[in-house]
Amino acid sequence: MTEITAPAMPVRRPDLSQARLKRRYSAERRFRLYGILAVLVATGMLGALLVTIIGKGYSAFYRTDVRLEVMLDPSVIDPAGTKDPDAIMQADYTKLLREGLRQLFPDVTSREDKRDLNALISSGADTQIRKMVQADPSLIGQTVTVSVPIGPDFDMLAKGFISRDLPESARRVSDKQIGWYDTLRQQDRVEHGFNWSFFTSGDSREPELAGVAGSVVGTLLTMLVTLSLAFPLAVATAVYLEEFAPKNRWTDLIEVNINNLAAVPSIVFGLLGLAVYIGFFGLPRSAPLVGGMVLSLMTLPIIIIATRAALKAVPPSIREGGYGIGASPLQVVTHHVVPLAMPGILTGTIIGMAHALGETAPLLMIGMVAFIVGVPHGVTDAATVLPVQIYLWADSPERGFVEKTSAAIMVLLVFLVLMNGIAVYLRRRFERRW
Repeated sequence: MTEITAPAMPVRRPDLSQARLKRRYSAERRFRLYGILAVLVATGMLGALLVTIIGKGYSAFYRTDVRLEVMLDPSVIDPAGTKDPDAIMQADYTKLLREGLRQLFPDVTSREDKRDLNALISSGADTQIRKMVQADPSLIGQTVTVSVPIGPDFDMLAKGFISRDLPESARRVSDKQIGWYDTLRQQDRVEHGFNWSFFTSGDSREPELAGVAGSVVGTLLTMLVTLSLAFPLAVATAVYLEEFAPKNRWTDLIEVNINNLAAVPSIVFGLLGLAVYIGFFGLPRSAPLVGGMVLSLMTLPIIIIATRAALKAVPPSIREGGYGIGASPLQVVTHHVVPLAMPGILTGTIIGMAHALGETAPLLMIGMVAFIVGVPHGVTDAATVLPVQIYLWADSPERGFVEKTSAAIMVLLVFLVLMNGIAVYLRRRFERRW
C-alpha cells in the first residue's frame, strides 16, 4: 500500500534585509519621538497653567496699608465714661479714621470730595482699631498711629492693575484721587508688606480684607470627617470581599456596583446628601459633618478598589506560610496580608482624599456655598471649603477677587502636592520587595 505524504510547507524566513531593518529602526525612533513630544506638550500645558495662576495670584500675598494718626475721641467711643465693653464694641471707629484722614487734607471741604477721599481707606479698616481699643481701653482719649488697609481701588492702583495712562473716564479712580494717593506716598504713609491677613482672616465682601482661614479650617474638618468614615469602612469591605466572601452572583453583583459607583457623577452624591442627611435626618446645612459624610460616600469606591488591588499584590506564599504555622484565616489577614498591603492601601486612601479635596458640586448641593465670615470651631458649625471659596471669588465682579481666586488656587495646589507627597513617602517607607 502506497503511503501518501503531504507536501512539505515552505519555510518562511524573516526578511532581514537592510531596507526592512532600516524601516523598523525608523519606526522605533518615531515612536520615541512621539512619546517625547507628548511629554513636552503635557509639561508645557501644565507649566502654562501654573504660570498663569501664579502670575495672577502672587500679588494677593502682599497688601497696601496707609498710616494715619487717629484721635480716639471719648465722646465717640465712650460718651458715658464707663468703659462699657458693649459701648466700646459698637462705637463708630470709621468716623474716627475718616477724621484722621481728613486732617491730612484740610482743603477737602465739599461733600463729594470727602466721599472720594474716604475711598482711600477700606470700609473694613475699623475692625483693626476696634480690636486695639477693646484690648486696651486706656487708649481712649489718646492719639494713636495705626496702619489700616487701603481701599480696594487704590490697592489695585498700587499693584499696577489700574493704569494711570488711561483716560479718567476709563478708570475707577479719578485724577484727584490719584493726587491724594501720591501725596500720601510722598509723606511716606503708604506701606507695603506681606499679607498675613490672607491666611488669618475669613471671607469678606471687600477683596482687600478677604482671607482663606475659614475655608482652610472648613476643609480640614471636612477631610477629617471623610477620612474617619471612609477609611475603616472601605478597608473592611475590601478585606471581606477579597479574603472571606464566597464567589457567587451576589458578590459579583456587589463588585460590579462598587466599580459603577466610582464612575457616578459627584453631584449625584450631593443630591443624596441633601435628601437623606439634611432632608430626612435634619442635620445642619453647610456643616463639615454633612460635607464629610457626602464626600465619604464618593471616596468609598476609590479606596475599596485600591485596597483590593493592594491585597491581590501580596504573594500567595505569605498566606500559605501563615496557614502552615497554624494561623487562622483572620490571623493571616490581620497579621500578614494587611500589614504588607498597607502601603498600597494608604496610597489609594490619600489619592481618594485628594480627589475629594477638589470636589465642589456635591458640597454646593448641601449648602456649603453660603457666605461664611467666621472660622468654624467644630464639625457642626457653618463652614465652607477651599474649592467652594474659589468658586465664590471667581464669581465676584470686583477686580481684587481675581488675584484672591488665583491665590486660593495656589493654596489648594499646595494641599494637593502635600497629600500626594505623603502618599509617595508612605509607599517608599512601608514598601516591601519579594
